[in-house]
Amino acid sequence: MVGRIRSLEIQGAKEIAVESLKWLKLFVKEKGFGKDFLEVVSALDASRPTAVVLHNCIEILKEEKNLKTIDRLLDNLATASRKIGEKGSRLIPSGATVMTHCHSGEALSIIKHSFAAGNKLSVIATETEPKHQGFKTAKDLACAGVPVTLITDSSIAFFMKDVDLVLVGSDAMRREGNVNKIGTLMMAMVAKDLKKLFYVAGDTLKLDRRKKLVIEERPLHELYHGLHSIKGAHARNPAFDVTPWGYVKRVVTEKGVLTPSNLVRLL
Repeated sequence: MVGRIRSLEIQGAKEIAVESLKWLKLFVKEKGFGKDFLEVVSALDASRPTAVVLHNCIEILKEEKNLKTIDRLLDNLATASRKIGEKGSRLIPSGATVMTHCHSGEALSIIKHSFAAGNKLSVIATETEPKHQGFKTAKDLACAGVPVTLITDSSIAFFMKDVDLVLVGSDAMRREGNVNKIGTLMMAMVAKDLKKLFYVAGDTLKLDRRKKLVIEERPLHELYHGLHSIKGAHARNPAFDVTPWGYVKRVVTEKGVLTPSNLVRLL
């Protein structure tokens, strides 16, 4: 499971938690909640250090070591996306053009819920380099019948004038801001400069009270397979950045639509 997470075969904060919990359910049925369990959850927790959902689930499971806890967490994660979709759909004006980044189940839930309710919205989705998660977003929306346009990350500023609002997901919500796929901060800065509304969607299991934030840096080969052979070249590949709450208009959670200051109070 750790290998599947690190290789991005499983990606997205919520999806990582869901698949890990399903795997852990099978694991503890066979081996219980003893030493092997603690070693396994430690390895899982370290597999993607930035996203916090799995970490929070593991901490809860350490305190409540039983299968019912796993089932409850899985149920909470499943119902949270639906509730976020219902509550957040009210933020999208009729006929709006929405820009989004990466692949967020919560953001997609809002868009799909609004579209299903009759809102003739459209979406501009970034390709999200270097792993191109935006292709998955565009495919999901197209399959749902939502008009979607795929753009390069570098053309965010070019297309921002054409959108009514920006809606992104979250890997962790901290006091200093929203942690999300690299490029989110750039998108937020452009949106603010052009006076576009910027919304974040994420369930409360993404509240991050850890003392230290580790921004995961991914392998070089994800950027460019031949770069290692260029003499003197150096590259870095951070997977996430932090958008300060001053850029964010509202945060959509399963408990309701919050102001950033209200969210920080929860932390």
